[in-house]
Amino acid sequence: MAKIHPLPLPPTELDQSSSCSSSSKPSTFTVWMKSLVMQANGCTVYNENGEIVYRVDNYDKKGSSEVYLMDLKGRVLFTIRKLWLFRQWKGYKSDGLKIKAQKPFFQVKKRSGIFTSDLSCEIAVRSGSAQHGCYKLKASAGKSAFKLTDSNGRIVAKATRKQTSSGVVLGDDVLTLMVEPQVDHSFIMAVVTVFGLIHHRL
Repeated sequence: MAKIHPLPLPPTELDQSSSCSSSSKPSTFTVWMKSLVMQANGCTVYNENGEIVYRVDNYDKKGSSEVYLMDLKGRVLFTIRKLWLFRQWKGYKSDGLKIKAQKPFFQVKKRSGIFTSDLSCEIAVRSGSAQHGCYKLKASAGKSAFKLTDSNGRIVAKATRKQTSSGVVLGDDVLTLMVEPQVDHSFIMAVVTVFGLIHHRL
């Protein structure tokens, strides 16, 4: 059985930070839309060295109204809540405050047309954060691949089906995620979590 995470890279090429890379090169992650906890939904994210850096363990049904993005040690980085009536998701960054005392760090609004197979989401990030502004997530209905662009149309993250070194394409629940430099990895993973919820994978 092929490994789902990348092969180890030389130390000089490893991502030295799990939150934001200072490298001038894009960071590569493997996203497996599966929880490592038995009988739980979720996803597991590996870095370029094959180490787990993010995870979501959803003990409720898929597409539940509240999930948590955590690091390997179980520390909550983002709490994501769904607003059922408005087709929206809100992400709250953990900063020691209770959710009720916080404003959402970002908000995702799903947009889909009747006569198109494309699925898009608009993402608004509150001002004052390093990633403030508007983003757009684009994907095709029924597909696991997607791309995230900023307000200038620049791609900041892109996910595709993962291939092994021999060219074998793995299942649609295993993705290679490329994140551009100077982008907060935890924010991108929170958006990936929302994407998984939209597609009822988490």
